[in-house]
Amino acid sequence: MLKLDGVAAFIAVAEAGSITAAGRRMGLAKSVVSERLAELERSLGARLLQRTTRKLSLTENGLTFLARGRNLLRDAEEAIGELAERRGALAGPLRLSAPVSFGILHLGPALYPFLAAHPEIALNLELDDRFVDASADGFDAVIRHGKVHDTRLVVRHLASSSRVLAASPAYLERHGRPASVSELSRHRAILYANRDTDWRFEGPNGVVIARPTAAVRVNNGLMMRDAALAGAGITLLPTFMIHPELARGALSVVDIGLEAEGADVHLAYPSQRSPSAKIAALTEHLRRSFGTPPYWEQGA
Repeated sequence: MLKLDGVAAFIAVAEAGSITAAGRRMGLAKSVVSERLAELERSLGARLLQRTTRKLSLTENGLTFLARGRNLLRDAEEAIGELAERRGALAGPLRLSAPVSFGILHLGPALYPFLAAHPEIALNLELDDRFVDASADGFDAVIRHGKVHDTRLVVRHLASSSRVLAASPAYLERHGRPASVSELSRHRAILYANRDTDWRFEGPNGVVIARPTAAVRVNNGLMMRDAALAGAGITLLPTFMIHPELARGALSVVDIGLEAEGADVHLAYPSQRSPSAKIAALTEHLRRSFGTPPYWEQGA
């Protein structure tokens, strides 16, 4: 008999790339994941994974079963959710991805009351600054800030957030306060390593690009904030990341007469899936939690 826990284990291994990583994702011991995989292969009478000492890959049968297995698991989860909705509850697994900094600063505190109100939801939240593929990586929804260009996703706006140039008062006292893009280009910059290093601003005649000299490159917004607090240079960050530091004067906004491209926060889910009651309820809860305008814009 085909068991759903075996299907879930296989999908997790296929997506994570290893049994160990799948075990971490599922909160299970490696031996349990391996046992469920073996039982699934016995039930199907086919080998799904090719295991060697150096890597793990899908067999042809595994590639064929992966898409079917995802649909099977999703249908079962949706059925469980629909039955829960009939009795007025939200239930079942909910797998989300979100950027690290936003997840720590704002998403986590907003999620905990939601989970308390819906205790039958089993949340799996993965914080990752890369742009994960919501469909291929098996997420029910992803949280992103900035523009979402993936046409395979249905995008729901959660909250506004602007980006501002900021530096410590000590840095500006030592190096001066730039008042234009040309002056900005001569300053030391703290840049985000996972994106293009250009800084883009909205000018009266279109986009204006600044290419500052990098003093620090790092792939995490909180470390960029800390580098700015330490006086390492000027950085460009969303207000949701630095609004307390701006409010107390630990960081100062650098005004060059142009507005940086925004970093609005969105929730997106794969367009091929029907929107679940859990996602709809979560979207409305997050909107209420963040506020209109959101609390980080008011503070800034």
